[in-house]
Amino acid sequence: MSVVDSSNGQLFEPEMVIIPAGWFQMGGNQNASNESPVHQVWLSAFQLAIYPVTRGEYVRFLKATGHLPPPYWEEPKFQLSDQPVVGTSWYDAIAYCNWMASESRKGYRLPTEAEREKSAQGGKMDQDYPFGNSLPVDCRGGRDTELKPVGSEGPNDYGLFNMSEGVHEWCADWFQADYYVESPAKNPKGPECGERRVARGGSWRHRVRYARCAARSALAPDKTFSDFGFRCALS
Repeated sequence: MSVVDSSNGQLFEPEMVIIPAGWFQMGGNQNASNESPVHQVWLSAFQLAIYPVTRGEYVRFLKATGHLPPPYWEEPKFQLSDQPVVGTSWYDAIAYCNWMASESRKGYRLPTEAEREKSAQGGKMDQDYPFGNSLPVDCRGGRDTELKPVGSEGPNDYGLFNMSEGVHEWCADWFQADYYVESPAKNPKGPECGERRVARGGSWRHRVRYARCAARSALAPDKTFSDFGFRCALS
């Protein structure tokens, strides 16, 4: 999971899986109105990191670039190197991806909202969560609960972990509640402008720490909270 070995400067890239090109069914009609209408989307093939970016990976970015650490960096409950990094703004996530792209000379970036939903489904369009339609018996979250290390949930059928449990993960897109009404059928990238950026995935701070594959959340790109992180995609 590490990115740079500080002892010799060698670049270590995150483990990625290929999400194949094809159609998938995006959205849902039974929950929040911003998930409607259900629609068919075609995505070109891309790669997605099997884990969200960890604190251990992010600290190497900080040392290499001098980028300021996010809020909550010194809090004792977020000190494990294999926990997801938390408190990153959308701009921080972009800076990390740009650094990875520059160091590797590859197209590292944030996933689009559509890419994140297709990846969470794991190739299955008939279930609410990456692991099925029923929540685990122990599904309770909340601010008094532990943020688990990456790998605590999964893998789904694409080999991806923590697509439902853990932190909200920033996506590239601007958020628009009714975007699905006008979303293009092929490789949608979200509206051209907005006030908030999309985030996907579960937040362990919520009452239930698992998020449905279709569930959408959003936050202003400069905001920072202890339940927001991100993972990298690769064109």
